[in-house]
Amino acid sequence: MAALATVNDPEIRRPITELGMVKNVDISPDGVVRVGVYLTVAGCPLKDTITRDVTGAVSRIDGVSRVHVDMDVMSAEQRKELQTKLRGDRGPEKEIPFAKPGSLTRVFAVASGKGGVGKSSVTVNLAAAMASQGLKVGVVDADIYGHSVPRMLGVSERPTKVEDMIMPPVAHDIKVISVGMFKPEGNTPVVWRGPMLDRALYQFLTDVYWGDLDVLLMDLPPGTGDIAISVAQRLPTAEILVVTTPQQAAAEVAERAGSIAAQTHQQIAGVIENMAWLPCPHCDERISVFGEGGGQTVADALTRTLGARVPVLGQVPIDMRLREGGDEGKPLVLTDPDAPAAAELRRIAAGLGKKSTSLKGLKLDISPVKH
Repeated sequence: MAALATVNDPEIRRPITELGMVKNVDISPDGVVRVGVYLTVAGCPLKDTITRDVTGAVSRIDGVSRVHVDMDVMSAEQRKELQTKLRGDRGPEKEIPFAKPGSLTRVFAVASGKGGVGKSSVTVNLAAAMASQGLKVGVVDADIYGHSVPRMLGVSERPTKVEDMIMPPVAHDIKVISVGMFKPEGNTPVVWRGPMLDRALYQFLTDVYWGDLDVLLMDLPPGTGDIAISVAQRLPTAEILVVTTPQQAAAEVAERAGSIAAQTHQQIAGVIENMAWLPCPHCDERISVFGEGGGQTVADALTRTLGARVPVLGQVPIDMRLREGGDEGKPLVLTDPDAPAAAELRRIAAGLGKKSTSLKGLKLDISPVKH
């Protein structure tokens, strides 16, 4: 049982012994061990991973000659018990865990004024960098119409459902959910209006089992439409990350996306200038393909609008490998962490990933005492 306690469920990321997934263990005199394991659902896509991990853990015990893993499926009652163990005995009204006063998860809503500025690439690489730095990270692909996060993280499997709880797929140690995981095969479009978009976002935040995250990144659609408003209402403590490119036309639109914080009273974590320059392949001179100064222009304008300093968090240079990594599902910060673009994204991630020591917004279990 001690060896089996080292095996984590691939989706829940907790020991199978703790989750009640070990059905039985039989040990024969000749060292053959047979382990029965309960799967959460029939046809679990990660059953081969569980079999491999259980076999490996038990095989390392002295005296074990062979390991057999037998799979069974949890009953409805067992799944209900698992759900209660993971999420508590919630009432009929579902809660967004990240919106609760005691939540220690930092939520970043990654926004842009227009499409094509690399917002999703920045989101995915920041998430991968934070995860590689030891943080527990989740990503919500809230760009319902233009979802691209699953491809960029190399996620192909669908989420697993346990009762009314959704287990998000994990890639590069990042938990991720996207509407693209629920569509039928093919590149069919999502044709939804405002209420449906809000409902999808709400389900991503309440029905998905995220566990204890340090950081949740939300890849928002461009502009200030329904999803941006829903995020402000559902997660008022979410901090906005504005992504722009250097040219003034993009900066003006990005400023509008950030200015929503003045109406929603959200905090802006800062501005990231993507595609800031192209390193010359011959002399390393910086070529300003899209102009200069857009990130600082946005930061200065938002500082004036909000009356609080909005910093430029970093300038990410153009790198073909960043695009290639997105197409292949391999973030550049992991495949080539020393590349200039990757190094800058890792630096930004390290700054954002620092846990706040402020008690603002936290509910303290303290009662006044009369002397």
